[in-house]
Amino acid sequence: VISTMARRSWFGLGHLLRTVRDAGGVWNIAKRLSRDGPAEIRVGTLVGTDDYGNKYYENKNYIWSRHRWVDFGKWKGFDASQVPAEWHGWLHSMSDDPPTKVPPVRRKFRQSHVENVSGTTRQYVPYSTTRQKILPWQPDE
Repeated sequence: VISTMARRSWFGLGHLLRTVRDAGGVWNIAKRLSRDGPAEIRVGTLVGTDDYGNKYYENKNYIWSRHRWVDFGKWKGFDASQVPAEWHGWLHSMSDDPPTKVPPVRRKFRQSHVENVSGTTRQYVPYSTTRQKILPWQPDE
């Protein structure tokens, strides 16, 4: 007779059940897979959130460059430019302390974070103030 603990470890169910529990249940895993595609399900401790609804996680058991990540607040259309500068530095291991523990020094010349708006209706479109050197051909009518 095999004990319940031995069966769980034999079939890997202990690790699977722990991962499902830590990821927030089957429903959260299904939502994450439908949004991100067949990506890995990561489990870590919540380090903090920013003003845009992004959640930042860390798990020191993962390999070094993959141990910090962000879950974007937007359901669709998220972009890496939606991460503010202070969290970008923490994600890329430029600092050991997240901005929730050591807040950045606020300078009066520093502007608030704005995501990249290229490809949207809010994008910057320059216009020319000089006369064209080559004019398009207009047929005689």
